[in-house]
Amino acid sequence: MMQKTEGTIMNREAKAKRSRKRWKRVLTWSVAVILVALLAWFEIAYWTSSNDCGYSAAPTNPMKAIVYCDYGLGNLKLKDIEKPVPNDDQVLVRVRAASVNPYDWHFVEGTPKIMRMMGVGLRKPKDTRLGVDFAGTVEAVGKNVTQFKPGDEVFGGRGGAFAEYVCPRATRAVAPKPANVTFEQAASVNIAGITALQSLRDKGKVQPGQKVLINGASGGVGTFAVQIAKSFGADVTGVCSTRNIDLVRSLGADHVIDYTKEDFAKSDQHYDVILDNVPNHSLSEIRRVLNPNGNYVLIGGGGPNDNQWIGPFGRVIHTLVLSPFINQKMGMMMADANQKDLTILADMMQTGKLKPVIDRTYKLDQVPDAIRYVEAGHARGKVIITVE
Repeated sequence: MMQKTEGTIMNREAKAKRSRKRWKRVLTWSVAVILVALLAWFEIAYWTSSNDCGYSAAPTNPMKAIVYCDYGLGNLKLKDIEKPVPNDDQVLVRVRAASVNPYDWHFVEGTPKIMRMMGVGLRKPKDTRLGVDFAGTVEAVGKNVTQFKPGDEVFGGRGGAFAEYVCPRATRAVAPKPANVTFEQAASVNIAGITALQSLRDKGKVQPGQKVLINGASGGVGTFAVQIAKSFGADVTGVCSTRNIDLVRSLGADHVIDYTKEDFAKSDQHYDVILDNVPNHSLSEIRRVLNPNGNYVLIGGGGPNDNQWIGPFGRVIHTLVLSPFINQKMGMMMADANQKDLTILADMMQTGKLKPVIDRTYKLDQVPDAIRYVEAGHARGKVIITVE
């Protein structure tokens, strides 16, 4: 009886082992088939991907614009294309100035390459226009538009801003330009200014008297962030290079750290909010100088030296995975351009609480040089494109 029982058990174990092997083979083959199918889909999508670069025919109502039919700075071209016509809810803006953002460089190069699989275009860019931030004069309005009229000076954000004209929706990211601000200054605000405002107000939840550190205080977002944090009543520390110390201090920073001589992550100082424009420290180093209930805000985008496939997303994933297990709040910030926040920034400029910092200006046909300069990572404040 014992032998029969042992035999039965061994038989069952053998059957179970064979069953596990079968399922393992099935699972292996299933994964292989899925991977092959995904690879085939990718190859087909890659080689059949196209865009609307049909700019060979002469436009009937031309305007000049920067277009690119393939990835790479060398493929940017200034062309005559059809001037846009506003629909019922849009305004036609004659662009006087636009600004360059790291955002633009990422789209030009199609990096990190994971972006290409997220709708940007696998082999070629789907959207062949470039630029977002603009400032200019309203030339015409749609029949449903009541808040703007021809002749109004406005600023905001709209895809394809590296051009003579854009057509934003009147209720979206467009607002009246303050009279005491130039078109060049106003054009610098949309992405960088809104990112700084929303990072400090919504993600960082900055309160009067809190200690705020801004890593990368002399860049586009950083120069806005220093001023906005001060307007919130915070004690602001800016991190920058030696040549930018006076600039950051002039923007209102209470303390300035020269990163070439001192590492803020090794100091004894602690902060309630850290706004990280230059993620050059590990999260463990950041956490050491962040107060137990502090807020860490990572500005999205990354730079040219990041991983070409996933860019800053590796750090973002690490941040998201870590957050539920600690009291410190850690997250990433991407700007949500809207009329309300543009109006807030306009009011701050009108009252002198906020002054855009402009590094250099380029002409429309010099957009590749402007993007190349921003890509190098040493711009002080914003880089502007003037449109004549």
